[in-house]
Amino acid sequence: MRKIFFIGCYIFTAGLSLSLYMDREQFTKMAIPLRKRLALYSRSFLEIPEDAEDVVQEVLMKLWCMRKELDHYDNIQALATQITKHLCLNRIKIIQRKTEDIEHFTFVSALPSPHIQLEQKDEVEHVMKIIDKLPELQQSVLRMKHIDGLEIDEIAGMTGCNPESVRMNLSRARKKVKELFFNNQNG
Repeated sequence: MRKIFFIGCYIFTAGLSLSLYMDREQFTKMAIPLRKRLALYSRSFLEIPEDAEDVVQEVLMKLWCMRKELDHYDNIQALATQITKHLCLNRIKIIQRKTEDIEHFTFVSALPSPHIQLEQKDEVEHVMKIIDKLPELQQSVLRMKHIDGLEIDEIAGMTGCNPESVRMNLSRARKKVKELFFNNQNG
């Protein structure tokens, strides 16, 4: 008679291991204690409890989507904690960016000079013309990031590229726009 042991996502039978992905019940058993830890961890980053809870929900959704690959990780709690940390930091960046945008908007709106407004309009038009000269993928990535306000992961999903490729194309596009903009200003 063979002994069968169930541990996490594996079934061990007399030296053989069969990898199975988690079903809903197993995931729930793993997620409930993990959820409490992640909630406390995310609250240490974020001031607003609702934002912290949103991050925890997002982490659990990511883990659920990854459930078939979770058996490749030695420590699911460490993985979840790392994902939580990155999502919290992303959320903090978004909050800071919105605050900076509001401050910048307040500063710009305090300058009623028509001459300055005309210069800004011309600069925006010039930048848009430069963006139109970029390769199509760089145009799309740049517009999605800076005009539509999408995150890297969202852009990757929409373009079918991996996040690293999106970052690389975004960096190249920014560099090219900056280069062409300042070359025109100096020339």
